[in-house]
Amino acid sequence: MKQKNIAVFFGGCSTEHDVSLQSACAVLQAIDRTRYRPVPVGITKKGAWLFFPGNETELPDGKWEQNPACTPCVLCTDRTKGGLLLLGTKAQRIRIDAGFPVLHGKNGEDGTLQGLLELAGIPVIGCGTMASALGMDKARAHRLASLAGVPCPRGAVFRRTDSAESIAHTAELIGFPLFVKPVRSGSSFGVSRVTAQKALSKAVETAFAHDAEILLEEEVPGFEIGCAVIGNDSLVTGRVDEIELSGDFFDFTEKYTLKTSQIHCPARITEEQEAAAAEAAKEVYRALGCRGFARVDLFLTRKGKILFNEVNTIPGFTSHSRFPNMMKAVGVSFDRLVNHLIDLGVEA
Repeated sequence: MKQKNIAVFFGGCSTEHDVSLQSACAVLQAIDRTRYRPVPVGITKKGAWLFFPGNETELPDGKWEQNPACTPCVLCTDRTKGGLLLLGTKAQRIRIDAGFPVLHGKNGEDGTLQGLLELAGIPVIGCGTMASALGMDKARAHRLASLAGVPCPRGAVFRRTDSAESIAHTAELIGFPLFVKPVRSGSSFGVSRVTAQKALSKAVETAFAHDAEILLEEEVPGFEIGCAVIGNDSLVTGRVDEIELSGDFFDFTEKYTLKTSQIHCPARITEEQEAAAAEAAKEVYRALGCRGFARVDLFLTRKGKILFNEVNTIPGFTSHSRFPNMMKAVGVSFDRLVNHLIDLGVEA
């Protein structure tokens, strides 16, 4: 069987650059080399594209950029001459059979890279342009989820041109405590929990530093759960997990260090609640047009009601990340998971 060339994109210009390096390292180590030939493409924080033929162990600490074998490259969008163009002393072209974006946040998870791949006629492993863009946009994802019958927390969207008075008035109507979030951001960057009006303006300023639109959202009495969803037409879910917090919310530090929080997989909920959460996750997945894979995050209220929080179209992808652990809980190993996702993308 002829190996297929799989371009694995990592790094990127977002605030989640370093997280991407860890995910990509794990993905590259898991790829079945008898079937697939990885073509690693790193994107620096400044936006330079580099073909990286070195060892993936150089990724997590950023040493890969200093590897002398790195070659500037671009993705050719001319379908008649498509592939990865290496811009070294002598131009070379590498055929690309599918692209695997392993980037988190803006400029990678938000549909920009997916659109470039689709323009070039290269199959995308994971969600396409539309679903990726919607997954990054909390406000519009909430609207579609609500139309699909999955309720969401109460909230309101504001732009920079909206007055501080209107934002303050809406905050009073929603009630404190509440969350102020950038509409498009990942890993809780720019998110603040606000307990009183006096702290609102600072939280708004922080959120606007990450996006041109912000979301004021009620605090949900309960806890957060998540569900891994895999598939194109026929969907499969992993076990639902649960975030046990000791602090105010699951911020960037807690997500990647778990200093005071815990992840329980499976979640400490009833079978009926887990089944309902999995069904809600699939409904949201379909409503946003997802394919390949995604992690759907939900809230379970104290009264047992399920609310949609957000979709992560490229969740963390180390062997100890939430998405792989949800699938591990149903008997799918990390290596098998990675190669199955590539299969889905190549066959789509």
